[in-house]
This record gives sequence, structure tokens and C-alpha cells, in this order.
Amino acid sequence: MNQFPKVAFHTLGCKLNFSETSTIARQFADAGYARVESGEQPDVLVINTCSVTDQADKKCRNIVSRAIRENPGVYVAVIGCYAQLKPEEIAAIPGVDIVLGAQEKFNILDHIQQKKSDSTTILNTEIRDVKQFIPSYSSGDRTRTFLKVQDGCNYFCAFCTIPLARGRSRSASIERTMDEARKAIAAGAREIVLTGVNIGDFGTAQGESFLSLIQSLDQLEHIDRFRISSIEPNLLSDEIIDFVARSQKFLPHFHIPLQSGNDEVLAAMRRRYRSDLYRSRIERIQSLLPNACIGADIITGFPGETDDHFNQSMEFISSIDLSYLHVFTYSEREDTTALRISEVVPTATRQQRTHQLRILSDKLRNKFYRRFHNTIASVLWEGENNNGWISGFTENYLRVVKPWNEGSVNQIENVMLTSLNSDGDFMCSIAP
Repeated sequence: MNQFPKVAFHTLGCKLNFSETSTIARQFADAGYARVESGEQPDVLVINTCSVTDQADKKCRNIVSRAIRENPGVYVAVIGCYAQLKPEEIAAIPGVDIVLGAQEKFNILDHIQQKKSDSTTILNTEIRDVKQFIPSYSSGDRTRTFLKVQDGCNYFCAFCTIPLARGRSRSASIERTMDEARKAIAAGAREIVLTGVNIGDFGTAQGESFLSLIQSLDQLEHIDRFRISSIEPNLLSDEIIDFVARSQKFLPHFHIPLQSGNDEVLAAMRRRYRSDLYRSRIERIQSLLPNACIGADIITGFPGETDDHFNQSMEFISSIDLSYLHVFTYSEREDTTALRISEVVPTATRQQRTHQLRILSDKLRNKFYRRFHNTIASVLWEGENNNGWISGFTENYLRVVKPWNEGSVNQIENVMLTSLNSDGDFMCSIAP
């Protein structure tokens, strides 16, 4: 007899979390649970958390507390990075029933069924002992499917807690990853986004490589698009760029973390590249794929970042003609080596630099979009009705909107990109 017939999920953070939530949701469905929205009074609520910044931690705590208030009597299970790093903090929130770390979250059904105590249960393996890789792919939540190809990281950058939350780098074999991709395709995926913590590190333990993986995926039938998510510049080889340039399925879109355009700051961050290597990657992409979208992550206010460092970083970013930026304000994280740096940047200065870079990002994005005004593009339409509008993305990641049409969901359509709306997205008409 199923003790909890209805289950709801709330996912915070990255694409990797969305793929894992979907995999866990399929486990519940196979066990006879009906998936509902959190407002429909579920019996079980699973919250998959993020902990990439201090603000992410605060958001997680607020979401958990609000969900408990809005769903009285619900059985609350909290999983994800925050659950691995700070399980006691979560367990202290009244109404949380179980907190599961990185090793335990994929066995959530067993843990729920075995719960015997009225007190909050914490199951949290030491991260150094987490070595299992569980393949995952998203379904149902978004039109694009996120395929988890890798987990964990061996880099230990000075600002980052991800290795502490997800463990060492690991992945499945190419063969098993291909099987997961086939399942996603069978479920209706038109576009698969390859995701992970450090996807360029795929296959190293098995003597395989990320290049070999994408070459194999490119041979799959009944799939239109593959997109590579964030990949480290030192792992984005010329061979990978050259292959994407030749491929009919891998899209001209790269997201390449930069974090800083100043070499002294990159060294303090313990990043494994310098600005000259980053520039060479961008130039190669632009020479082979002139219409490619190229995004970057940037951190402002890292300890020791002077005004000169920041200004040099701004100049570097402007000089390489990126398409957009994801800007993060540095926040102190426990157990990271950045805490040993004494030259702390004042919070107000960090926020001011973040504001400057976000203005720059808006300018870069607008400039990139305007290049494609009155051109024809191929759009994969998403499944959400947003106040009477449907949106989708072109091959090179331009966001396009048109009036809602249910028949367009998960369909690829050639359109004319006609004008930019107030949000900076393209309006369109049917291509002639």
C-alpha cells in the first residue's frame, strides 16, 4: 500500500539539478506516486537545493520554510548540494522530515519508506566516499532535455564549494551515456543539452574523452539538436571546437567560464588557464563559427581584486566580443581557500562591480541580437504559455517569442527575426 500517493518537486539551481529531479520523479512514478504541483496538497514534497553562493543558501532556507507553511502536514524531503554541505541547518527548520546527501538522494524512496522516527532524519555520507555516478535526464519540466553526462569536480577553485557538495569527478561510459540519450529521445526530446559540473572532464577514469562522447552522440538518429552547456576553457580543445563547426547537430553555442579577465586574479582563484588561452579559444570559435553565441561566467569582488584588476577585466571582456555574461558577486564560503586571502573587497564595491558588468552584459547581448535582425532562423518552441506568448531558442541561442500556439510546442520552425521587444527578445514572423 502506497503511504504517500501524491508527490511534488521543487528544484533550485542548475541544469544538473533539473536532470536529477526528473530522474528521481520517474522513480516515484514507477512506484505508483502521482506527481502534482506543490499547491495541490501533495503527501510528499521533494526540494532539490543549490548552494553555489551564500544567497543560494538563503533562498533554499526561505523556499523550504515557505513550502512547509503552504503545505501543512506534508512530508518534506530536502536533497541536493545544500543538503550535503549544511544538513544540520536544514534539519533545524521545523517541518523538515528527512535530509539526504549526495550519495543518498537517489535512494529517497527506500529512505522514506523506512522512516520510523518522528524526529528529522539526516543521511549524509562523507563526500570523499561518494563515488557512484547516476545517469539522469530531465523530462516533463522543460522542452529541452538536460542530459547529465558527468558529476563532481577535481579542480578545487579557491571560491568554490561544488567539489565539497558533489565529490570527485566521475561519469558513466560512452555506451551507457548513449543509452540514456536514447531514452530521452524516445521520450520526445528534440534538443539535448549536455550538462554536468565539469563536463570537459568526461571519461578520464575510463580512458574515454568528451570529444569521443560528442562524436558518438552525433551519430544518434531521431534527434535534431545537441547543445554543450558550460565547459572549462582549458578543456575546450581545438578538436572539440572544430568538431562542433563540422557537426549538423551540435549547435553553435558555447558557455565558457572566465571568472576574471585579469591573470593575477585568475591565479589567486586557482583557475587552470590565463587570459591568453581564453582569448585563443574565443578567436578560434569566431573564426570557424562567426554566428556562434558565446557566454561567460564572471565573479566580481574576489578577495584581492583591486580597481585596476577589475578595470583590466572589463577591458578584456569588451575586447573579445562575448555575447552575454552571467555575473556573480563573490560571497564567502566555508572551507574554501579564498578565506585565507586577507584583502577583502567591501560588499558595496562588489555590488557596484556586479552592476557595471551586468550593464556591459546587456550591451553585449543587445549587440549580438541586432546582428541577426531581419534574418531567418530555426526556433525550437518551448512548452510554457507565458501570458499568451510562447518562446523558444534559435540554434545560436537567440530567444524568440510569438503569440501562444499549442501546436508549436516542441516543434522546430523557420522564422524571420523581425524586431526586439521590451525584454530584448526577438519577435518573429513565418519565414518566407
